[in-house]
Amino acid sequence: MRIPTLMTLFAALGPAYAAEIDTILLDLQAEASADQIERDIRTLADFGTRHTLSDTTSPTRGIGAARAWVKAEFEAISRDCGGCLEVLVIADFVEGEPRIPNRTEVVSVVALQRGRRDPDRIVMMSGDIDSRVSDPMDATSDSPGANDNASGLAGVIEAARVLSKRRFDATIAYAALSGEEQGLFGGKIVAAHAKENGWRIEAVLNNDMIGNIKGVDGVIDNATARVFSEGVRAVETEEEARLRRFTGGEVDSASRNLARYIDRLADKYIPNLDVMMVYRLDRFGRGGHHRPFNDAGFPGVRIMETHENYTQQHQDLRTENGVEYGDTIEHVDFDYARKLTSLNIVVLAAMASAPPSPANVQIEGAVEPSTTLKWDRPSGAAARNLAGYRVYWRLTDAPQWTYSRYVGDVDEATLENIVIDNYYFGVAAVARNGAESPVVFPGPAGSFGPWTASGD
Repeated sequence: MRIPTLMTLFAALGPAYAAEIDTILLDLQAEASADQIERDIRTLADFGTRHTLSDTTSPTRGIGAARAWVKAEFEAISRDCGGCLEVLVIADFVEGEPRIPNRTEVVSVVALQRGRRDPDRIVMMSGDIDSRVSDPMDATSDSPGANDNASGLAGVIEAARVLSKRRFDATIAYAALSGEEQGLFGGKIVAAHAKENGWRIEAVLNNDMIGNIKGVDGVIDNATARVFSEGVRAVETEEEARLRRFTGGEVDSASRNLARYIDRLADKYIPNLDVMMVYRLDRFGRGGHHRPFNDAGFPGVRIMETHENYTQQHQDLRTENGVEYGDTIEHVDFDYARKLTSLNIVVLAAMASAPPSPANVQIEGAVEPSTTLKWDRPSGAAARNLAGYRVYWRLTDAPQWTYSRYVGDVDEATLENIVIDNYYFGVAAVARNGAESPVVFPGPAGSFGPWTASGD
């Protein structure tokens, strides 16, 4: 067992470590291009329709042309970085579903930028290829889908352009998912592929509509973004639920602490952007492509605009009573899409630069004056960038982690005279350059995965 004999020294060195990652993330957030995002959104909208059931053979119209273009863009980015991206086509057939009654191949495109020290650990950014009009089965009418969701997909492609210029410890995945409007099928297929192939997905950042600033509520807002996250893991067992009842964790799933992580990074690195954390899986009664990953046990959130305009979502192109309906290019604010893309870039870079999130975090302190946390430390290549750990705590009704203490390269720490009954606690891993993992709440309620991270 490691003991914190160097705790004071590490605490003193903390600010020096942090300066390096601060510079990296501040530089990266400025590299996304609104002009490039606009060009990509216009290209996607110009395919006419990207409906999952639309034409797959035309080189200029339909879902087939759109996904071929996405694949070509990833391949071009890979050539520019010396082959740093592994471009995968992940597909399966779906049939007998309400919105896919006939046998249809749902095809997604995923580009992997392999990490140098911990390549099996993956942080993913996703956006949707497909679009639709009022009738979810209408596969022929024009459906530009400029904001829903060419904006999110353009953000994914731009993030790949920016981040592929650098190397990171963990793998970054850039996912263009199909079949979202027909039932989240692309996400289901990719999540199943990830589980079958042993992908350790530490986070999914699903971007769905990141380009609109004029809400149906009359509000114009280019300075906030919403992050939706589930509070209790979808894969929680009955025994885990029983444990959570007595130890807490209802608002501390890995997805919820991923949302807090995004909020903190936005405050620190993204000018003029505030994150609204929404304590719900998604908008009321609605869904997005992070959900299939949550259903498979992977942490994931939805990042999107704060004020939606429903006249521009899932609508036939038309004008009624002076109101123009349809998801067209003139409704997209490209600088706002750039800002939310920059947020994703910072989060991906920070997580991929950090050591693995602490595994098997445990907590003790019942009927004692102090609280002790324990965790598993990684070994091998995954630990080479590890500087140590930071312990966090907060009042139980506080939305964000408010107190912390750097404890060094140890696998347990005791907070003297901080009573376990009064706070929630967690642990984050800290890299030598200052990058931190998200905070991990103790026990299965907060676990980022059922593994103990290791490398060779």
